[in-house]
Amino acid sequence: MEKYSDKELIDWFMEYIKDERQYSDNTAVAYKNDIDQFVHGMHDNNRKLLQIDDLDVETYLNHLRKNDDSRNTIARKISSLSSFYNFMMKNDLINENPFSFVNLKRHSGHLPRFFYQKELLELFKGASLGNNKKLNYRNYALLETLYDTGMRVSECADLSYDEIDFENRIITVIGKGNKQRYLPFGKYLIKALDDYAKKCRRPLMQEYHQQHDFVFVNQHGKHITSRGIEYAMDEIIKNTSLTTKIHPHMLRHTFATEMLNNGADLRTVQELLGHSSLSTTQIYTHVTSENLLKNYNKFFPRA
Repeated sequence: MEKYSDKELIDWFMEYIKDERQYSDNTAVAYKNDIDQFVHGMHDNNRKLLQIDDLDVETYLNHLRKNDDSRNTIARKISSLSSFYNFMMKNDLINENPFSFVNLKRHSGHLPRFFYQKELLELFKGASLGNNKKLNYRNYALLETLYDTGMRVSECADLSYDEIDFENRIITVIGKGNKQRYLPFGKYLIKALDDYAKKCRRPLMQEYHQQHDFVFVNQHGKHITSRGIEYAMDEIIKNTSLTTKIHPHMLRHTFATEMLNNGADLRTVQELLGHSSLSTTQIYTHVTSENLLKNYNKFFPRA
């Protein structure tokens, strides 16, 4: 008889990544979804988590490929499972990680998608054109916050007023791994947040009898979620002539790209984005180089 059930093992691992590793709720949910999917497939074959061997792993990889999962998706799922089994090894429940032989690299050819200035102007215009005037002020402030600071969507959703120093124009953000960083901001964001607070947040909080310190709220005055921000961005794009899809993360890419295009050094951008490694930030140098090359080919007569 097994000492631990699969559910107990997963719960134990989830406590570890949330409490000790300080992973965000969104990251933890992604890990659990990947592991649960694997467990479901193994249970169909009467296999328990601690019984998995190389053959099971190969069978699972073939299943993912037949399911037409992208290479990036497969790499993410394998990474989640490898982390889980490394944790099992550290706690002496298994002797070796069955996923250790799998070496999948994500595609590196995809550069971050960012917005050009004309697109940004269209977005800000679209944020003011929705049917709900109160929420228009919120959507505009959301757009300004994500673009002006480069913060992650989850960080924006969890932003509270005690983290904003309006006098010194500094936002204190608690990012991945519970790491603290400081984000400067300017007059455009001050005005957007002020208009939003007066004409949207306060009326909604009063109407629905809400009391909390989170900056951004949903239509009922409650704390907005990351998915709620994504929905707000979808609503903005509907009011524009843009044909592209929008994800809030694209505003983070735009922030980083414009910082580098206007002369910021890589280390500064790394600090502002909250990247633990400079190599993560370096992908934006490829973006800016690509932009320079396009302009060179477009404007230089001997190109």
